[in-house]
Amino acid sequence: MARKVLVVDDTRNVQLMIGDFLSSQEFEVQAASDGREALQAVEAYKPDLILLDIMMPCMDGYQFISQLRKSSDVPVIMITAKQQEADIIRGFELGADDYITKPFRLRELLVRMRAVLRRAAPNGEPQPVLEINGIALDQAKHSVKKDGENIDVTPLEFQILYMLMRASGQVVRRAELAIGLMENGYTGSEVTLKIHIRNLRQKLGDTLDEPRYIETVFGIGYRFMEATE
Repeated sequence: MARKVLVVDDTRNVQLMIGDFLSSQEFEVQAASDGREALQAVEAYKPDLILLDIMMPCMDGYQFISQLRKSSDVPVIMITAKQQEADIIRGFELGADDYITKPFRLRELLVRMRAVLRRAAPNGEPQPVLEINGIALDQAKHSVKKDGENIDVTPLEFQILYMLMRASGQVVRRAELAIGLMENGYTGSEVTLKIHIRNLRQKLGDTLDEPRYIETVFGIGYRFMEATE
């Protein structure tokens, strides 16, 4: 079932940009132009996640989230041009789960959305097992198997592989990988990320010249190759 996202922004072009992108990523999207309209949409639409602009007419983002948190704990990511620390802290104190500042990259937004949704998932929710080209990644067991044989990977390598397999067939940019890994305490650069990719390839028995699993898209990032017959 597609996750439902409510985009709250008073700029129509922003609504369309985010909506078109998220629809292409198999999210169900609805938009609201201010806080009052958004409160009504929350009741009727029951979103899984809210993307919230701060500066809006009628009822701004801060006022909206103050009202929202009286009756709902739906995750909220603030999307704002306000970059002052005090503004960001205020949002978190009111109950926001994350924030991203304008201008932003849509792929970065997607990574943050998935992270927030994952953190908000009930503990009892079954975790997916990804199986592609003989590689099976089990989130619940935190295990990786190749053709049924266990592969010993580090937590960081597991997270890299998960992000690549989840986007199988699509390029995942190096910066996007680094951002996603920050949740697990990763503090390295995009350059050191190459070392972790190299180690992961070795454990999977993959090669750079003729990859079966992880393909380098030079100057951009990496792609987990789609299943082959």
